[in-house]
Amino acid sequence: MEHELVIEAGQTERNYWRDLFRYRELFYFLAWRDVLVRYKQTVIGVLWAVLRPFLTMVVFVFIFGRIAKLPSDGVPYPVMVFAAMLPWQLFATSLSEGSNSLITNSNLISKIYFPRLIIPASSVIVSFVDFAISAALLALLMLWYHVWPGLHLLALPIFTIFAVVASTGAGLWLAALNVEYRDFRYVVPFLVQLGLYVSPVGFSSAIIPEKWRLIYSLNPMVGVIDGFRWSISGGRASFFLPGIWIGLAVTVLLLLSGIWYFRRMERTFADVI
Repeated sequence: MEHELVIEAGQTERNYWRDLFRYRELFYFLAWRDVLVRYKQTVIGVLWAVLRPFLTMVVFVFIFGRIAKLPSDGVPYPVMVFAAMLPWQLFATSLSEGSNSLITNSNLISKIYFPRLIIPASSVIVSFVDFAISAALLALLMLWYHVWPGLHLLALPIFTIFAVVASTGAGLWLAALNVEYRDFRYVVPFLVQLGLYVSPVGFSSAIIPEKWRLIYSLNPMVGVIDGFRWSISGGRASFFLPGIWIGLAVTVLLLLSGIWYFRRMERTFADVI
């Protein structure tokens, strides 16, 4: 009598989350591989991590600071902009890498079983390399402009986690949709570019009229960027606490719904991809 063994992603819920821990070495391998692919034997990879936020900062300072003469919350305009570029780059890179991660690892998905959540989760690690490089440049800018954060800097890891969770939730949605509808690979760069301008990267969120602040805070990156500026400025930058809570609620909802949709579509990845 012949027996057939069927290996199906997420066949049992109780084993799935346990498998995430059992396959942790695969997580480390994928994360390290992505970092090596991006930076090994390359100069432009490391240089681009500095040039991209720096050149964007120069453009924003010129347009919003010099021409539009928008307020900078008592912080030098270059520091204000770069403090926003730091979490935005972390979010945008994590989102882009996560949304394309399943397609990039299609051969692995079609051959063996493992919790597919490992793939978009491991891709987020690459963004931390750019984040660390940009953080060093921000530190130099703060020294140049004599910006001393004090104890407020202790809150920075909280807003960093905030940005990662937001990008992970959105990335899970887009990663699953990208498998089902390949056109989403063209949508993601547009969303990232649009988000750069609708988020308070080149300007302070304090210029938003009071009656629109809560609605504007539905963009979770508003709270993250405000939090970063508040942390590195020693509390001088504006800090809209209700907006922080709204952004946090949206972020948690985005993560939970992203996990739900990803798990729902996960069984079909090997067939569709």
